[in-house]
Order: sequence, then C-alpha cells, then structure tokens
Amino acid sequence: MNLSKTIKNGFLILIASLVLTACATKKTTGQLQGDVYTGSDTIEFLASGVPDRVFFATNETVLTTASRETLRKQASWLRKNSDINVVLEGHADERGTREYNLALGERRANSAKDYLMTYGISSNRISTLSYGKERPVDSGSNPLSWSKNRRSVTVKTN
Repeated sequence: MNLSKTIKNGFLILIASLVLTACATKKTTGQLQGDVYTGSDTIEFLASGVPDRVFFATNETVLTTASRETLRKQASWLRKNSDINVVLEGHADERGTREYNLALGERRANSAKDYLMTYGISSNRISTLSYGKERPVDSGSNPLSWSKNRRSVTVKTN
C-alpha cells in the first residue's frame, strides 16, 4: 500500500515538473547572421509593415542592409504622417561599462537619425535618447540575447 502511494506521488511530481518545464520554455524565432539579430520575435511596429527597431553588430554603429531597409520604411511612413515626431532610443548589450554603453547607444540612435534625415525627415521631428545597457529586451547572457539588445528603437512621441 505504501509503495503504491509513493509511486503514485512520485508520478504526480514528475508530471507536474514536466508541465512546469514546458510552460517555462521560451521559444524564439530569432537567429544570428554573423553577430546581428535577424529574427522578428522582439520587433514591434510603428504602423502596419513598419518595424520599430534596427539591430547592430557588436561595438558598431554602422547600419546593416536590413537596418537601412527598415529605416527607409520608417522614413516613408514619417513623410506620410508629418504630424508625428519620434524618439530614437539607442541600446547596447550588457558587456562593457555603463559609460561606454551609454555613448554607444547614443551613436547608434544618431546613426539611425542621420539615415532618416537623408530621406527627408527633418531633424526637428527626431530626438535621440540613449539607454545604454539599462533596458535589455532579452536578459539572457549569450550571443543571441546580446544581438537583440544592440538596437535602436523608434518610438512615436505624439
């Protein structure tokens, strides 16, 4: 009787553990191309078909081909919505000092701003803000997580 009860309790604990483990598993569609994030699981949208963020390589402020395409979509949308202003938020991954990452985030936001300006968006409509490593979108400590955090996010202000 006791052995049967022990086996039953052990089985229930095993099932509960499996259910909890399955619930805790976070699936991601993100992937790396080099060290730049290319997935879509962390991207939100300014408008239909207009992604709100671009990603950068480690310690870089140079826009990738995908980033330039996203910013062209943003510029097109901003030209059609001339009453909307935006803030470009620059972010970095967790590696490096706070000061370094704040400066890097600022350079990333300015890189995106400069690109939008080349497509006719007035600098009066764009402000920049750096969060450095203070607002990670993925708290993991691995290359995929870091690549998601190296970004510039375009946020509507009105």
